[in-house]
Amino acid sequence: MENKPITFQFISEPSDVNYGGNVHGGSVMKWIDQAGYACATTWSGNYSVTVYVGGIRFYEPIKIGEIVKVEAQVIYTGSSSMHIAINVFSRNLKQPNFDKKTHCIIVFVAVDENGKKLPVPKWIPETDEEKRQEQYAIRLMQLRTQIEDEMKPFL
Repeated sequence: MENKPITFQFISEPSDVNYGGNVHGGSVMKWIDQAGYACATTWSGNYSVTVYVGGIRFYEPIKIGEIVKVEAQVIYTGSSSMHIAINVFSRNLKQPNFDKKTHCIIVFVAVDENGKKLPVPKWIPETDEEKRQEQYAIRLMQLRTQIEDEMKPFL
C-alpha cells in the first residue's frame, strides 16, 4: 500500500486568532487532529479515533492571513494503531516558501461501529528516511510507556 502524505492547505482566518494576535494553539491542534484523522481513515479504510497526541511542539506563531499547510503521514503501524507524523507549515502570501511551525505525533486506532479495534494494513518502510521515521515512532512509544507509568497515580 502506498503511503502518500495527506496535505491540507488553507488561509488562516480572523476567527483563528488568539489574544496575542496570532493563530490560537487550539486551532492548530484542531487542524492536526483533522489531518491525522484523514490520514488514518485513508490508511485503514475504517473510522479511526485519536488515542494519543504527544509532544506538540510550536516552533513559531502562525500569523492571521498566512497560507497554512498541514501534512500527515503514517510512520508506524501496530495491529490496530497508526502512528502519524504531523507537520504544520505556514507562509506569508507574498513569500514562496513555507516555514515549519509545529510538529507532533498522533496515534489513531481503527474501530468498528461498536468501538471495537480493527486490524490495519501493515506499513513497511522502504527508504532510509522511512526507516528513520519508524525508529523515531518506536522510540516515542517507549518514552510514552515511561510517561504513562509516571502518570498512573494521578489517573
